[in-house]
Amino acid sequence: MKEALFMRPAARITWLCAFFLLGYVGIEVALGGWIVTFMIRVRDGNPFASGMTATGFWLGITVGRLVLGFVTPRLGEKLAIAIYLPIAMALQLVFWLVPQFYVSAVAVSLQGFFLGPLFPAAVVATTKLLPKHLHVSGVGFAAAFGGCGGALFPFAVGAIAQAKGVQVLQPIILALLVVDLGLWLGLPRMSKKQD
Repeated sequence: MKEALFMRPAARITWLCAFFLLGYVGIEVALGGWIVTFMIRVRDGNPFASGMTATGFWLGITVGRLVLGFVTPRLGEKLAIAIYLPIAMALQLVFWLVPQFYVSAVAVSLQGFFLGPLFPAAVVATTKLLPKHLHVSGVGFAAAFGGCGGALFPFAVGAIAQAKGVQVLQPIILALLVVDLGLWLGLPRMSKKQD
């Protein structure tokens, strides 16, 4: 654990992946948790249709992990995530800036599709970048640290939404996507053999 967290170059990889997963899990849980409230209050949806939007988001994540799980290894994890994140950002902008219920519902479902493979691809990339003897400690720490995002960011969105309104969800999610892309691009290149 000491080597994975404090000795270069492994520490850099472990911490970048840990913060990437912190952002990713925060995006996933904050969006999945607040989407119903957003769709009811901001998009004027009825409770059932708004609840189905959340179902569409989680279904998108599931289908994305399944379908893009076959595409990601062919592209390589580094390139694949560098493609998926800008697509998710574009869909987030559509979701935020087009004030129609059905457009928002489709955009957030597609966003889930492109977010789906991020967690497993990050774990695979981490194992490719770290030496074998650091896989358990490095990946375990990054995944555990990342899980904190599922508590931290939904709470932050809720605290800000209480003061400013639930429409703050969109810029916060977009900012987290941008930060995650920056963290991902900060990872070292993988050789063709690794990829």
